Amino acid sequence: MKTVTIEDIVKRFKLEVLIGHNRLDRVLKKTKVRRPGLEFMDKFDFIAKEHVQILGKNEINYLHTLSDEECKLRIANIVEYDPPCIIITSNQEEPLGLQRYCTEKHIPVLRTPDSMTEMSAKLDAYVTKEMAPEIAVHGVCVNVAGIGILLRGKSGVGKSETAHTLIGRGHRLIADDIVVLKKLSPQTLLGTHDEKNKEFLALRSIGLLNVVRLYGRAAFQEESRIALDIELTEWQENTLNNELELDEKFKTYMDVPVPHIQIQLQPGRDVAGLIEAAANNWYLKQQGYSAVEEFMKRLEPEFEE
Repeated sequence: MKTVTIEDIVKRFKLEVLIGHNRLDRVLKKTKVRRPGLEFMDKFDFIAKEHVQILGKNEINYLHTLSDEECKLRIANIVEYDPPCIIITSNQEEPLGLQRYCTEKHIPVLRTPDSMTEMSAKLDAYVTKEMAPEIAVHGVCVNVAGIGILLRGKSGVGKSETAHTLIGRGHRLIADDIVVLKKLSPQTLLGTHDEKNKEFLALRSIGLLNVVRLYGRAAFQEESRIALDIELTEWQENTLNNELELDEKFKTYMDVPVPHIQIQLQPGRDVAGLIEAAANNWYLKQQGYSAVEEFMKRLEPEFEE
């Protein structure tokens, strides 16, 4: 898991540093920002600690109504929970009590022109992704019609070539060879590149390609939620290749289950077309439709006879 410092969010969101220029190396430990409420009234032991505190117009207006000493007491309640920093939104003027107390306690105070709602959403999303548990897997990640797909298989099986064909059909590359998987929640897995392989696709006999330079910005995407795990394997004779797959199979990454299918390769098979079909079929399932279930219902009258 990567660490995120106050300096990282200052640079990312172009925040103004009002107090604590020498403490921007502080590390964030919690992924969600907090808007103080009860903390302004009294101290509560059950309130979560170590969160970034964000002050909107309501909070700042309230602090401006207080005397310096009263403001200092209210700010003390926030500092008690050891926030890595305090962010003032909408370019508001910081109350003097806030300035004095945070200077004494070495708490960085930052300011942004964004509203509290905008800043909270952007910061939560950024920190959650940056601090998410992650692993690197060998494979290719593509986005097919808005659906993130992880392609796996033995080296040389044709993963990159298949990705190249998909790009030619209007789909997008996310990562080739090394795919970074981030666990955003118990149900959500995000696929992305490792920065080094960003925009690059390696094809045997051709070499390294920059898909953005060759095919334009639409050929590449920074990240995508992984909806399907597709394994490309060599063709196996005497195996059932048209089974109905009544029981869905899954591949698990960091305890997140991902629907899994296997595509056997054979000369003449349109692998890219099969992947498009798998993506579209997955989408229909999310809408509540199953071709297998409809087919089985059509067979029911025959079984009853």
